[in-house]
Amino acid sequence: MEISIIFSNSQPKYLDIYEQLKTMIINQTLTTNEQLPSKRNLAANLNVSIHTVQEAYEQLASEGYIYSVQRSGYYISPYDVDWEQFTIQNVDEKMTETVAPTLYNFNNGQVDQQAFPLKAWLKIYKKHLTAAIVPNGPWQGDLALREQIGMYIKKSKGFTCDSDQIYVYSGTQQQLTELCRFFGNVNVAIEEPGFKRATAIFKQQQLDIQYVRIDEKGATIPPKPCRYYYITPAHQFPFGGVMPIDRRIELLKWAYENDAYLIEDDYDSEFRYKGSPIPPLAQLDLLQRVIYFGTFSKTLMPSVRISYMILPKSLVKEFNTFYTSQKTTVSSVDQRVIAEFMESGLYTKHIAKMRTLYRKKRQKLTESLHFHLGSDYEIIGDAAGLHIVLKLPIYLNETLAISLAEKVGVAIDPISTSYQQSKVDQFVMIGYGAIPFEDIDKAAALLSNEWKNHHQIRI
Repeated sequence: MEISIIFSNSQPKYLDIYEQLKTMIINQTLTTNEQLPSKRNLAANLNVSIHTVQEAYEQLASEGYIYSVQRSGYYISPYDVDWEQFTIQNVDEKMTETVAPTLYNFNNGQVDQQAFPLKAWLKIYKKHLTAAIVPNGPWQGDLALREQIGMYIKKSKGFTCDSDQIYVYSGTQQQLTELCRFFGNVNVAIEEPGFKRATAIFKQQQLDIQYVRIDEKGATIPPKPCRYYYITPAHQFPFGGVMPIDRRIELLKWAYENDAYLIEDDYDSEFRYKGSPIPPLAQLDLLQRVIYFGTFSKTLMPSVRISYMILPKSLVKEFNTFYTSQKTTVSSVDQRVIAEFMESGLYTKHIAKMRTLYRKKRQKLTESLHFHLGSDYEIIGDAAGLHIVLKLPIYLNETLAISLAEKVGVAIDPISTSYQQSKVDQFVMIGYGAIPFEDIDKAAALLSNEWKNHHQIRI
């Protein structure tokens, strides 16, 4: 039996196999009691691992779509076809628009899942699945992980902190929410454009928000007083600029003079491709007026959902008192796994490997876009991070560009959602974390053909 599977590159490959086989069974393309190819044969035909096929088969078997016969293989299960078809028909009737499947994933904020050292990770994970994981961990975070974060920060970022200054959370939004509650009803500031999820937290807390424009150096000085200012100096989000040292010093001076704090979100500074690393604000002021945010979402994977916040020593006692009754919301197992992953040296080894891979992807993406799109399009913010910004020509706006991209199965992101006070439709964001290296040029060519064909039709 010959089975063809189209991989989406937007999810694990076993899910593509599982979903498409399930559809074939439901549509009766594969019939009751028909034998499926062996795991080895299907894996060879699809150029994937046997383990990938096994995961797909096991999921289908657990849901009753297939059954196994010892030493024979897997077969299609019999079931009530009429009932299943009736259900699907109702779902189809509700669909008003057909959306093309995503063939090429240029979405922002994603990483290359194929390059993750899953075998080493699972080995450590299994080791920590013991009775010791039953009790709740410390609310501030597992001590072993906080110590490893402290050592990593000292080595890679150039500043020191005690483990009691480090707080582990299940994502940037959660730690920002906790910080907002601690400071209370105060005036705050954020870059314009800036990280929309941070803005959402400020709005949910009903704070008085000041949107501060960026310029060619990044975040500028807030014109009005505020208690804290959320910025992304290492890789301005979304435009990708790297803040030079003179602007960093200006901001620190402003914070000291105005009794304010700078929230430095260092979300992907590990991936810098041009020039020498610029020291974080936290290093320059020795964590006096800087609250440092870090995350494992880009260096490991987003699904880990673990981030950390480092407070100035002057805030630690008051912060701990405010959260006296707090319990941790972060898995103790995951924290211990990351701690050992860091202690073993696998973490820094993985970052070095990914930095090389992403540098190659970035270079391939910029070369492909230049080649296929030409001089009408401008690439912005390619010095660091996992995305670039593309400035569109006057005949193409953001909404149309994204719609045309979706039409041919290419997923890209808007920039306009990062603005709160201005209307901007000249830019799109193209992430290169998730897309396989070998697909970058094909996706760029698809984008170019669709955008250029649309323009030619109009003229």
